[in-house]
Amino acid sequence: MAAWFKRTEKGIQTATEEKKDTPKGLWYKSPTGKIVESEELAKNFYVSPEDDYHVRIGSKEYFQILFDDNKFKELDAKLSSKDPLKFEDTKKYTDRLKAAQKKTGLKDAVRTAVGKSLGKDLVIAAMDFSFIGGSMGSVVGEKIARAIDYAIKNKIPFLMISKSGGARMMEAALSLMQLAKTSAKLAQLAEAKIPYISLCTDPTTGGTTASYAMLGDINIAEPGALIGFAGPRIVKDTTGKELPEGFQTSEFLKEHGFLDFITHRSNLKKKVNLYLDLIQNNPIREEAK
Repeated sequence: MAAWFKRTEKGIQTATEEKKDTPKGLWYKSPTGKIVESEELAKNFYVSPEDDYHVRIGSKEYFQILFDDNKFKELDAKLSSKDPLKFEDTKKYTDRLKAAQKKTGLKDAVRTAVGKSLGKDLVIAAMDFSFIGGSMGSVVGEKIARAIDYAIKNKIPFLMISKSGGARMMEAALSLMQLAKTSAKLAQLAEAKIPYISLCTDPTTGGTTASYAMLGDINIAEPGALIGFAGPRIVKDTTGKELPEGFQTSEFLKEHGFLDFITHRSNLKKKVNLYLDLIQNNPIREEAK
């Protein structure tokens, strides 16, 4: 049997070929220092069980949580951004897009899909912060607009899950146009009397907050989410004043009337469907109670 150590001039060390490094990703450490196994975290809806910290997740995880048996039809899956402005800062925008797509496996910062949630059809648009900070560019606006069109055509409720750093500066004015575009589409959704629930997650900032994130028939959020237009540091520097405790957290916004409800992620599916039953004046499903 080969020895697990070998003697060198400097003492005893583990043989390189025998080293067993702990695989990465087996543990997660929350901001409060709590450590949890990644497998346990996933089973707990990606919420740290000891301190209830809601870990940032993306469209993949939200679709798993909200769609029955994780079955859904993705809409406009191949839509991806161009570079009409030929933008370049420290690197070309086209290179940033390619790098983000390779790293995340996503085409852009939002995915849209339709499927069953507690047995009833639901259209969901879920943002991914991992793709250039969840920034809102032309494709994000277009995919949300098309998802709303699908909801109107098929008379299906619409859920928007926001998680964004704001407008995508590499698309300049084209990005800002998406605020008006998505807001106009939501007005059409309202005219068609189709319910719209907006879920704000950590973080929901910038142009996203200034448009679709705050236009829901019901605006809800996850606990402890940062929600605002400009970040708290910028607000403090601009106003020159100390900010209230908990400023721009979902709890602060609910207290001041900007949100209707804060829901734990484990209850998200049930709460969304409860609200939809109430809005549509339908009998409340047993699973939604």
